[in-house]
Formats: sequence, C-alpha cells, structure tokens
Amino acid sequence: MARLQVKTDGLKLRSLELRLGANRVGRDPDADFTLTHPSVSFTHCEFILTHDGVFIRDCDSTNGTFVDNKLTKAARLQPGQTLLLGDVELSVESTEVTIAIPKIEREIPAPPVMQGDGSVLCRRHSETVVTFQCTHCHEKMCTACVHILRLQGGAKPLYLCPLCSHKCERLQKSEKQREKFLERMERTIRMPLLYWKERMGNKK
Repeated sequence: MARLQVKTDGLKLRSLELRLGANRVGRDPDADFTLTHPSVSFTHCEFILTHDGVFIRDCDSTNGTFVDNKLTKAARLQPGQTLLLGDVELSVESTEVTIAIPKIEREIPAPPVMQGDGSVLCRRHSETVVTFQCTHCHEKMCTACVHILRLQGGAKPLYLCPLCSHKCERLQKSEKQREKFLERMERTIRMPLLYWKERMGNKK
C-alpha cells in the first residue's frame, strides 16, 4: 500500500499508510493523520489514493504544501519525492495500490430511466442526464456526482467515481441514438398526416 515517511524529528507520527480514497492530514485530532506541529494547519492537505496512484491536494493551508520545493495546490506523487507541509518534511516511499473490495450488502438502487432520445437519467439526480461512466464499476452518473481533481501544470482534470474512486470517462451520445430519435419523431409527425390525407381522399 502507498506509504510516506515523516522525516522531521520530534513528531509521534513517523509514517503515513494511505487508505483508498481521501486521507486528511493536519493538526485536527480527528484527521486521518494528525501532525502536531505549529507550522501545519488544522486541516492542511489531503492525500487521495486511487487505482491511478497517489495525489495530493492542499486545503488552503496557511504555510502551503510543497512538492520537491515547489508550492503546489494539487499534483500526482511519485516515489522518491520530498514534501513539505509547512516545516514538516515527508518523503514518498511508495505509491503502490492494493485494492481489496469487501462484499457489502447494500440496497439495490432503482434502474436508470431512459428518455425518448436514448439518454439516461442519473440515479441520484433524477432530473439530470448522465454524462460520465466509471471505467471500473461501470456506474453511470451526472456531473454533480463525479469527484473532480484539478491538477496543476495544465494537466486535464481527473474525474473520480464516488463509489469506488476509479477513473470516470465522459459519455458521448452515439449517432445511432440520435438517428433513432429522429426516426421516431418522423413517424410521430407522419402518421397523423397520412390519416388526414386518407380521410380527405374518402370525402371526394
């Protein structure tokens, strides 16, 4: 599992064994990892562990988060990198991910609702069309459901599934769906016209 080492002396916490999902770090006693150092903010940053690796996100800390001496708001981490949370130094030992998914009995959600044009409504936001699908669990969802991780350096945002934290991809409406919708509309309009033409013809 992904692991970081605390290099600064005098702290009780010597290592961070990251869990899947978001891991909060700060002086907060209820944080996932508590760093009791005056230069560390109450909620300083988050380490986000996904099947794509480890990401760090600064939580508007007072003294900033640095990756290899560069002030960072969000970034993907690599083994061997050095981090500074305020004056506390950490090193990235491993970014390996081991995912063990336990069997959880949960309520089966209602089936998705398909509209006339072939689009599907979100399970959680019943009036919104789905725009993303998870590459792992294949759950479909709208933009409001997706967790968006914005990276620095002009990199494209990372879209994460709220259920399994794997990557989501944007759905593209297929041409076949549009063609079927147009065919249905054409039939709907043409049938009344044919009916009235037949009636007018019979009256002559």
